[in-house]
Amino acid sequence: MDNNVILSVSLALVKKSIIAFMFNFRGVGGSQGSFGGGIAEQEDTAAAVSWIISQPETDGNRVGLAGYSFGATVALPAACADVDRVKALALISMPYGKSQISQLKSCTKPKLLIHGTNDFVVPPEQAQLMGKEAAEPKQFELISGADHIWWGFESVLAGKVTTFFEQKL
Repeated sequence: MDNNVILSVSLALVKKSIIAFMFNFRGVGGSQGSFGGGIAEQEDTAAAVSWIISQPETDGNRVGLAGYSFGATVALPAACADVDRVKALALISMPYGKSQISQLKSCTKPKLLIHGTNDFVVPPEQAQLMGKEAAEPKQFELISGADHIWWGFESVLAGKVTTFFEQKL
């Protein structure tokens, strides 16, 4: 949660008066527990959504979920399974996999898939395939020159994610 991608997106959201709640999955940073293979982390995500919605400052009808890299692979099934609470989903540099393709095909929530052309984890062809296979409504962005870490492209990324949530929530 303390990396350039999460921090830049969160700061951009807050500047637009959108609440940004960042959290670590179990076993990361100071969080208790241990790695749960992506399944237990979905439970962490659901708990985080429950907590943020319980806060009086939060409009429970306008909740979006963003995930970066592994976090995107967790956010996708968590958001799509949360039929009533999560209204929009931003997937940043989500790694490619058959499970992700299957979930993208069936998830009809508004979603943003955003990748860089120089991503060393997700080649542009795989990113484009995920964008093509995703169910509507969807927005696919391929940012020229950005890699998986987004160094030097944080403001472009944060602007795209913020605009998406402003439009969809």
